Amino acid sequence: MADEVLIQIKDLKKDYVTGEVVTPVLKGLNFEVKKGEFLAIMGPSGSGKSTLMHILGFLDKLTTGQYLFEDHNIVEFDDDELARLRNAEIGFIFQSYNLLPKTTVLDNVKLPLIYAKNVSAKQADQRATKAIESVGLTHRIHHYSNQLSGGEQQRVAIARALVNDPAVVFADEPTGNLDSKSGTQVMNIIQGLNDLGKTVILVTHEQDTAEHAKRIIMVRDGLIVSDQPVSRQRLASDGELRK
Repeated sequence: MADEVLIQIKDLKKDYVTGEVVTPVLKGLNFEVKKGEFLAIMGPSGSGKSTLMHILGFLDKLTTGQYLFEDHNIVEFDDDELARLRNAEIGFIFQSYNLLPKTTVLDNVKLPLIYAKNVSAKQADQRATKAIESVGLTHRIHHYSNQLSGGEQQRVAIARALVNDPAVVFADEPTGNLDSKSGTQVMNIIQGLNDLGKTVILVTHEQDTAEHAKRIIMVRDGLIVSDQPVSRQRLASDGELRK
């Protein structure tokens, strides 16, 4: 599996247009992500890393270039096809959790299954319960999400991201709203997912968080400035983003 390419990016560019003003955000990126990788995308604010994640996760479209996902040319997909592919193949973990506040943990985790074909209500309950168990929150399964701590809410978001057994999990600043203890717990869960073979793409500006990954791509001003395994990356640029 380690040699199978999941994502292939060639000369990816993204511009935002406001009236007659064109603002280049991504300026020609090239890289691959193999199945089972744990990749961190790092960069300071405004570097383009979140825009890149939105494109990789089918939340936004590139301007020019090529994006192959499991050999599918994503440029050729319309919005409905992208939505179906996103629901089936992508799991998202966001900094702000994005949970429904007056809804139980179980029902929050089941949300992606509403759009899944051939999944009965019983199967949805079973799959959601299994996902909740995997993040250690079985004892909270019938609590409302607004009754949980921040760390617990993020673990619910991880369970929701896993319930469809996606091909890849995207984590966008997953520890940004957490204290250090809760952040470490969340990153240990995400690292455990990768240890079990799940492809994980993490977006962060924090070096300590990125070093849970096995490879770090550094983005600055819309360009990739380095792409290295974590051990070498740590030696090469530790503290660079804190300047």
